[in-house]
Amino acid sequence: MALFGKKKETKEEGVVENKKVVASKAQSTDRNLDAVIIGPRITEKSVRQGEQNVYTFTVKRDANKFQVRDAVKALYNVTPVKVNIVNKKPAERLMGSRSRTKHVAGMKKAYVYLKKGDTINLV
Repeated sequence: MALFGKKKETKEEGVVENKKVVASKAQSTDRNLDAVIIGPRITEKSVRQGEQNVYTFTVKRDANKFQVRDAVKALYNVTPVKVNIVNKKPAERLMGSRSRTKHVAGMKKAYVYLKKGDTINLV
């Protein structure tokens, strides 16, 4: 039976090398930041929020807050204070007087909050 064999010691197990890991502020990403943001959402609500330095973007379904933050930094040269993400799921809606169903596609929106003085020219 080989289950309870003797353990062989090797020199590699006992040696621990001191290695410094330097973390840079700029994170390297394996994804294209231009592909994270699909485009700005220009609606009545987003225009009103733009006056309070809140900008709305449509983003990829698999994007997270950190990727959106890095993409806004790279594309618009501003630093976001906060990023909120809303995931709108696809749904079937009743349309018209005959109660026909219509498929509404889902999307992911990102609300990007900027500090006072920073602006993004979307139009």
